[in-house]
Amino acid sequence: MSSARFRSARIWRWFALTFLVMPTLLLAQAVTGVGFHAITINDPVNGGTMPGYVFYPSAQAKGMTAVGPYEVDAARDAPAISGAKPLVVISHGNGGSDLGHHALATYLASHGFVVATLEHPKDNFHDTSGVGTADVLVGRPIQVKATISALLADPKWNRLIDANRIGVAGFSAGGYTSLLIVGAVPQFARFVDYCHRFPKDEGICHDADKITAQARSEGLTLDGWVARIQDSLTRWGSTEDPRVKAAFAMAPLSLIFDQAGIEKIDRPVWLYYGAADHVLIPSENAARIRPWMKTLVGVHVIPKADHWVFIDPCSAALANDNAVICSDPPGVDRRAVHAQLNADALAFFRKTLNVSAP
Repeated sequence: MSSARFRSARIWRWFALTFLVMPTLLLAQAVTGVGFHAITINDPVNGGTMPGYVFYPSAQAKGMTAVGPYEVDAARDAPAISGAKPLVVISHGNGGSDLGHHALATYLASHGFVVATLEHPKDNFHDTSGVGTADVLVGRPIQVKATISALLADPKWNRLIDANRIGVAGFSAGGYTSLLIVGAVPQFARFVDYCHRFPKDEGICHDADKITAQARSEGLTLDGWVARIQDSLTRWGSTEDPRVKAAFAMAPLSLIFDQAGIEKIDRPVWLYYGAADHVLIPSENAARIRPWMKTLVGVHVIPKADHWVFIDPCSAALANDNAVICSDPPGVDRRAVHAQLNADALAFFRKTLNVSAP
C-alpha cells in the first residue's frame, strides 16, 4: 500500500472509530447537577402566555424533584454555574407537556447546556382545541422563536446563553416544528390527500370530520380550509429562525412536506424514528423525507419501536394514568433507547454548535 493510501485508510478508520465510540465516551464523562426554573413566555400567536421550564448546569443541585406525575432529575432554583452556554429548545408532540422530555433536558443540562421547554397553547395534554388550525400548525415554530427571544432578552438568562449556539429538538409535532425552524416548508394540502388515502388512520385523520364540519360552518370546503392555513404561513412572521443552527428531530410529523419543502433545510439535522411507528407511519413520514435531506448528519431507526418510545421512561404515577404512551412493544427497552438517544443528541449538538467537551 502506498503511503498516501495508508494515511487515507488510517484517517477513515479513525473517523469511523470516533463516531462508533463517541456516545459511550460522552456517557462516561463527569456531569454536573442540574437546576430548573419555571418560566412564563408571551405567546405572539394567541395572546396571553405559555408555561415552560429552563434547565441549567448547577454545582449544587442533586436528587429528584416530583412535579405532578414526573420525577425530574433536577433541583428547583438551584444556583447556576456562571458563563455563557449553548441553548437547546425542546418542542413537545401533539397533546404533550413541557415536562414530557425532561430526561433529555436534564441530560443536556448536566453536560453544560441550557435547555428550555414550553407548552404549546391549544396543543397540550389539557387543551387540544387548536389541532388542525393555523394557530398550531403555523404557530408552533413562532412560539419556539418567542421562547428564544424571551430568554435572550431576560437578564436572568441571557448571561447564561451563548446567542450564537442555539439548537432545537422536538418529537412528533415538535419534530415537525423543529424542521420548520431550520427551513422546511410544509404543504398543508397534503393532509387532505393523506386522509383520502388513509381515511381510517386514527393518528392523523381522527379529527377530519370535525374539521370538515368546522370548515362548512365557515362556508369553506376542506380544501379551502387547508388553503387558508397555507396562506397563514407568514401571518406571524417567518417560521424559520436563523439563530437556530441545528435540529434534532424525533419521529417528526412529515407527511405534509414534499421534496422541495425538505430541500429548503439548510442546517444540520439528526433524524430519529421507530421502525414500527403506527401513529406516524415511517414510509409516509420520516423514512419518506430522509433521502431528501441534504444536511442530514445522522439517522437512527429504533428496531421494533412504536411512536411513544420517545416519551421519557414513565414514573409509576404517569404509567398508571396513561398506559398507552408508557408502553412499548416486546423487545424494546425504553430506558436503553433513551440512554442512546441522549448520548446521540449530546454528540450532535456539541458537533453542530461547536461545543468542546470538558
